[in-house]
Amino acid sequence: MHSHLHTSYNANCEEIMTALDECHAKGFLHKVIGSCNDIKVDVNKCLSAERYERAKRNREEARNNRRRMEEIWAKERELDQEQGGPALAAARAATAAAAAANASASAAKQ
Repeated sequence: MHSHLHTSYNANCEEIMTALDECHAKGFLHKVIGSCNDIKVDVNKCLSAERYERAKRNREEARNNRRRMEEIWAKERELDQEQGGPALAAARAATAAAAAANASASAAKQ
């Protein structure tokens, strides 16, 4: 069993999913004898490809976010070593602000 078919994540598979819905609407006996199996396989392939692409985008975005956070942490360590206490508090505030902005940007994309 798969998740809901008609979602924004699966917009590229809409045509195949509609064909499967139409095939299922022909009746119970039509489904039982396997007349919709080829379409079902195509739907599964399309959904799998969509999920793979979505995971690939998410993974790349996570890598970019991690890289950006590593850069911020490196700057924070530099400031801490150069100036000590007050700079550490300012750098942590900047890091928290950057993380909050990143979280809101990620939430807006989804």
